[in-house]
Amino acid sequence: MPDDDLDGVWKALSDNTRRSILDFLRKGPRTTTEIVEAFPQLTRFGVMKHIDVLREAGLIHTREEGRQRINSLNVVPIRQIYERWVGKFEELWSSHLLRIKEDAEGKKRPNQG
Repeated sequence: MPDDDLDGVWKALSDNTRRSILDFLRKGPRTTTEIVEAFPQLTRFGVMKHIDVLREAGLIHTREEGRQRINSLNVVPIRQIYERWVGKFEELWSSHLLRIKEDAEGKKRPNQG
């Protein structure tokens, strides 16, 4: 996924309520009514707006079963963010932390002589 396509994912993840909805959906698919009931501090309209942002970002899938909408988590965009950003920096920081640990313990690195 190109970085431009990830902009919507970053926008969706920037809101605490939307992150909480994603956490709620980690437990399994939920109807829109169940999501509304889980967030009593929000109006139904407010929850639906958040769901729309998450759906547009590709973070949730919604399917209709009769009169109900079933919402489920889509982890693919989150995995893409991990691979694009976290994974690359994880190796960098791991090597820095290892060097700090070795320096603190007084160990010499192979290229130190």
